[in-house]
Amino acid sequence: MKIIKINQHNQEKGIKTAINILKNGGTIIYPTDTIYGLGANAFNPEAVKKVFEIKKRSFHKPISVCVSEIEDIKNIAHMNQKVEKQIKQLLPGPFTVILNKKENIPPVLTAGGETIGVRIPDNKICMEITREFPITTTSANISGERIPESVDEIINQLDNEVDLIIDAGVYRDRIHSTVIDMTVSPPKILRSGAIIPVFKR
Repeated sequence: MKIIKINQHNQEKGIKTAINILKNGGTIIYPTDTIYGLGANAFNPEAVKKVFEIKKRSFHKPISVCVSEIEDIKNIAHMNQKVEKQIKQLLPGPFTVILNKKENIPPVLTAGGETIGVRIPDNKICMEITREFPITTTSANISGERIPESVDEIINQLDNEVDLIIDAGVYRDRIHSTVIDMTVSPPKILRSGAIIPVFKR
C-alpha cells in the first residue's frame, strides 16, 4: 500500500498515480467534498468486487459511482432534458443522484438492479481521476462501522487492503451526500446528507 499526502506541489503526481492504479484494476482511497471514498474502475467487475470485499459489504447492496462532469453521466445512465436540468442545479456538489443505468454498467456494481447512483463531488482530485472512466464512490470504512475522519482511522479499519491512499488531511465532522431518486417525478430524497436541495423551476 502506498500513501501520498497531497499538497499544492504533488497533486498532479498523486492524480496520475491514482489513475494508473485504477487502470490496472487496483483500488484507492481518495478525498471527496464530503468524506473519504473507496475507488475502483467502475467498468472493471473484478475491481468492483474488490471494493465489496474490502468493505465487507453485501453484494446485494449497490455502490454508486463518481464521474467528472454532467456529460459523463450520459455515458452510463439515462436522463431526459428535465432531469438533466435538475441535475445541473445539484452537481458538482454533495449529492448522489439515482438514475436508470445503461447496459455498459457491470451488474455487480448495481447489485443486479436497473438503477445507479452517480456523484460529481466538488473536488479537483475527484474530477481529475474520473476523466477517463467512472470510479466507485463509497465510504472508506467497513460496512456498518464508523466513517473514518483520517488516514490513520482508515488504515485501522481497512488494514493494508487498498493499493493507494491519497491523504488530504483530517475530514472532521463531515456528512455523507444527500441521495436523490431522479427516476421519479418529483425527485425523492432517499437519504438526507450535508445539504437538502431546492429545485428551481
